[in-house]
Amino acid sequence: MRLRHSVRAIVLDEADRVLLCRHVLPGPSGTVVWAAPGGGVQPGETPGAALRRELREEVGLVIDADPPHVWHQEAAEPGLAPGYDGVANDYFLVRTASFRPHGTLSAEELAAEHIDGSRWWRLEDIAAHHGPGLFSPRDLATPLAGLIAEGVPARPVLLGW
Repeated sequence: MRLRHSVRAIVLDEADRVLLCRHVLPGPSGTVVWAAPGGGVQPGETPGAALRRELREEVGLVIDADPPHVWHQEAAEPGLAPGYDGVANDYFLVRTASFRPHGTLSAEELAAEHIDGSRWWRLEDIAAHHGPGLFSPRDLATPLAGLIAEGVPARPVLLGW
């Protein structure tokens, strides 16, 4: 099975708010999905290098060290990633002071990646959210609550889709 490997950052500020990017999926539905910043690992690129690149490009956050790996997610479903059988997402925890997200990609470049904004979310707002829009993973509130309460797990937590 051929999975597209991606890295994502759970960016938490000093108030335990998480930074999520707003993705508008192509097609007539225009479904909105709120997801952690990140993206595909390019050939020859390490996960850490990919994460640093994606954070800089999408939200303007520069990190020097490789953050801890906290979650892993796999989904095999046709159409999730063109040319692949599905996706594998590795999530890393990044703690930082709150900042105004503004990456190095232009609005047009972000739109080409289906991103049209970002926002800081409180855990309770994610848990109480009933749309419009979805979260990725769908039950983001549960693993996020565990991460905030318990800190970095000994091994990455396996997430559902």
